[in-house]
Amino acid sequence: MIIQNPQKRERQYFIDWLRIALIISVFFFHVGMIFRPEHWHVNSTVTFSILDPIMSWLHIWRMPLLFLVSGVGTYYALGKRTSWQYVKERVKRLYVPFSIGIFTLVPVQVYIEKIDSFSSLVDFYFHMFDGIYPDGNFSWHHLWFIAYLFLISLFISPFLSFTRTDWFKKIREKLIVLVSKPFGMNWLLILIIGSQCYLRNYWPNSTHALFNDWAYFVFYMVFFLIGFVLFTSEKAVNTMANQRRMYLAQTALFTTLLFSMWLIDLPETFGRYAYWITEMTVSLTCGLTAIGYFKRYFNRDHRWRSILNEAIYPFYLLHQTVLVVIGYFVLNLTSSPFIQLVLITTISLISIISVYWFIIRKFNVLRVAFGLKVKQSRTPRQELKLEPALAPDR
Repeated sequence: MIIQNPQKRERQYFIDWLRIALIISVFFFHVGMIFRPEHWHVNSTVTFSILDPIMSWLHIWRMPLLFLVSGVGTYYALGKRTSWQYVKERVKRLYVPFSIGIFTLVPVQVYIEKIDSFSSLVDFYFHMFDGIYPDGNFSWHHLWFIAYLFLISLFISPFLSFTRTDWFKKIREKLIVLVSKPFGMNWLLILIIGSQCYLRNYWPNSTHALFNDWAYFVFYMVFFLIGFVLFTSEKAVNTMANQRRMYLAQTALFTTLLFSMWLIDLPETFGRYAYWITEMTVSLTCGLTAIGYFKRYFNRDHRWRSILNEAIYPFYLLHQTVLVVIGYFVLNLTSSPFIQLVLITTISLISIISVYWFIIRKFNVLRVAFGLKVKQSRTPRQELKLEPALAPDR
């Protein structure tokens, strides 16, 4: 059922659908981690090496695109808020769920991973602060994304008033004209490649630990700012929709080059820079292609959009903890990788959806804990005024 609501024409529905798709892809990515040769929090005894190149490729562009989409969402969420109002809103939506999750959701994952070292989960809590993971026990695991997003939000908050000035608007308009030319978005690679080729000499590995992850923190912040500044422009977005096949061809070219480089033994210094440049090009190009196709085919409303759009944040917060717990029990139940895959995926999805639908969304204290807006009670007259599927977003 497609909803026709003239009051909602300005909303970029494809951004909602893209965010939903990306978070769901994170779930299936982490399901794949269980069957990948690389060590994860729980691992099947049967692994598939074919997953390595596929998941490495997905990792290159999936999270940068999620930060870009978050930048777009932040721009629209900002509205007429002052910098201080924006920070308070980010504290509610990001810091509160992060701080609660780091003491409730994450310890369960670390405990399961090190279950042989503790008599119970309660026993683990007494040792929760014994060092930093992986050698110790304290970690933020998948909540790194929330932490980084919150820190980026704090970083840009003093400059928000500048984004409302005529000078900024003129600069933004010139940038939009530049990137709207054929393959014009490739000008962004100068900033991305330049910053990363310098910073990765000092912080080469993605750790998600912040203190030794500055190259990737800047990498994600650049994508966030690209979304905030450029992809809130109708002209830039329409350009991507019109040029989507061009960027798809570029994606195929650089993906082929990237896979080829994994098989070729290149000189150390040259190979390192060649790989970084190719990887960063893939990270941008794949994201641009996804934006173009989602704008072309998914920029429409549906009665499930608002429901999924609200549920996707708690889904992200819950998903890894549920996967680790369900994975631990299923892996000890059967050795068949196919049965493991089906059971872990199915039971985890049912568990996450059920916890959200029947518990989290019904109680305001849990809504706050999971970054949702408080649900206002409605009078009977208000209930009759609008059908739930037609009610405007708040």
